[in-house]
Amino acid sequence: MGAASSKSRSEGARPQGGRSQLRCIACGAAYPLDEVRYRCDCGELLEVVTDFASFGRAAAEWKSAWAHRRHEVAFLRYKSFLLPGLPDDQIVSLCEGDTPLYRAGERLRAYCGASELWLKHEGMNPTLSFKDRGMVAGVSWAKHLSARRVICASTGDTSAAMAAYAARAGIPSAVLLPHGRVSAEQLTQAITYGARVVELETDFDGCMRLVQELAADRRVYLLNSMNSIRIEGQKAIGIETLEQLGWRVPDYFAVPVGNAGNLSALGKGLRELKEIGVIDRLPRLVGAQADKANPLYRSFKSGFAPLEPVTAGATVASAMQIGNPVSFTKAVRELKASNGLVEQVDEEEIMDARAVVDQSGIAICPNSATAVAAVRKLRISGEIEENASVVVMLTGHGAKFSDSVHRYHASPTSRFANKPVVVEADLGAVRKALGM
Repeated sequence: MGAASSKSRSEGARPQGGRSQLRCIACGAAYPLDEVRYRCDCGELLEVVTDFASFGRAAAEWKSAWAHRRHEVAFLRYKSFLLPGLPDDQIVSLCEGDTPLYRAGERLRAYCGASELWLKHEGMNPTLSFKDRGMVAGVSWAKHLSARRVICASTGDTSAAMAAYAARAGIPSAVLLPHGRVSAEQLTQAITYGARVVELETDFDGCMRLVQELAADRRVYLLNSMNSIRIEGQKAIGIETLEQLGWRVPDYFAVPVGNAGNLSALGKGLRELKEIGVIDRLPRLVGAQADKANPLYRSFKSGFAPLEPVTAGATVASAMQIGNPVSFTKAVRELKASNGLVEQVDEEEIMDARAVVDQSGIAICPNSATAVAAVRKLRISGEIEENASVVVMLTGHGAKFSDSVHRYHASPTSRFANKPVVVEADLGAVRKALGM
């Protein structure tokens, strides 16, 4: 992990000249940004801290600078806010970002009971998930550091994104996956992009333990969400959404939660936008979990009690099969800062929500559907107000999870099933099947 020297570590040091540092979220110890480390000597996670005041920009100037670079790929456009210390010539991009922000249709708004509902579809990124936002930062930084190999543990989407960006950069990659718990499409992605794929007879938490041990070898660069650089790339989702809304801040921003890195990144980015005056208030964050893997929800219901890891049960929202989320502390901080909420939903609620969104012409993954279902549940309970504006982050594309949708629509008990029918190749039979 890299032991810090007396020169590299300083209590409460402030970045100078627009430069960034790594800083412990607990004790405040600071380290150079280019030091390969993922935790403080005290054991807690680190985050990137940038002295935005040193840029000397007013809020309008930040917005203007982004608007003038509108033709550039999103990460490069926002780089001064995300990772100013990264040289432009080190950026490894697959043209990620600029994903659609859909206004929910009438049926979905009625289903959720929300009159102003928006869907930010991160499944429209190159590898079909939000992970590309982090990997453009993480793999670019790995290239900048001349990393010999990149590695991650994954429930599917992280491995696909890391493998693709590593292939683009020409850096060897390796992924640890829990055997039998990743969709065929996700597994195929990692294989296709050339990663060394190792499937382990354990769950994601077991993979995560082992990958951290492997990353103690400084020749291997870890790209899970405990990597602070990767988290900075994911902040772009919030900026881009606000730009698309004309800088109108929504009342709520709902996010699926597995390892809690994305919730942490979104919250951090929004806080920093408020810090530089680009927005004047924070939306309330909503974390959504499957009830079979719900450590953050349990903590929330107990007044944000310390994390008690759980054994995650099998859920159709496979990215959430995580019982010991690495970014728990960061996520709790952002939820507290925004007066946020956490909700859990069951398997039926997840797949019903997915079916309603899918049938509005927007294909989503079960993990995304968890956030939609959570918004519906919070509307029914009254914790989200009827006229509140809500943005739901859709983290992945439905094309990665064909098996679960087939099972749902084949079941006679599914509420919104659309089961195919088989008839003879006869005009009369076809007319009858079509109700003509």
